[in-house]
Amino acid sequence: MKGYDLIIPVYNEKKIISLIDYLLECSKNFNKILICYDDVNDITLEKIKDSKYINSPKIDFIKNPFNGPCEAIKAGIIKSHSESVIIYPADDYNNAHLLDRMYVLFENGYDVVCPSRFMKGGIIKNCPLIKLLIVRLVSFFLYNLSNINVKDPTNGFRLFSKKLINKHLIESKNGFACSLELLVKAKKNNFKIIEIPSIWIERNDRKSNFKILKWSKNYLKWFFIAIFN
Repeated sequence: MKGYDLIIPVYNEKKIISLIDYLLECSKNFNKILICYDDVNDITLEKIKDSKYINSPKIDFIKNPFNGPCEAIKAGIIKSHSESVIIYPADDYNNAHLLDRMYVLFENGYDVVCPSRFMKGGIIKNCPLIKLLIVRLVSFFLYNLSNINVKDPTNGFRLFSKKLINKHLIESKNGFACSLELLVKAKKNNFKIIEIPSIWIERNDRKSNFKILKWSKNYLKWFFIAIFN
């Protein structure tokens, strides 16, 4: 199917209605918002079911058969029937204006479109120091020591063509490592990649679910594959 689906892994998103309003205001061109959840008691589902979006043809609920954002993303990809997907963070109120531009780039032949916080025009604010240092260091080394040529390789917000996804099984199981994995595989197999500036402003009204120690193994695997393969 032409167009793209938005895959949003969720975990008790109290402001999900505001996010959906924002997405629909910025783009009318996506096919579906795929709300990918772990637990049937997640309050995100209750918020949507109690809203004007209860019967929206634009929204599908996807149950993650496992746990965590990586598996939720994979469940969304399986259910997507569009020619491309965009992985979109549930707490991002700054980048929906990029969605249609990303899809235009896909139509122009790019299989991976990478919004970047670290290229010229990109912004990152309010990020916890340890998280910022890790992301900056990983990005620096991958950009300078591998052939990826992407300044923000760990960003989970990204467009992927289904052509790329259907050719390469996603092995990652934790965090947003699947985004780095697909980027590495795309570069290795000569898929077209482009990077565009984006904004990330860490929200102060919610606790980050970024689990450095738990997710590091998956990230490190693709970090070393990118550099040494």
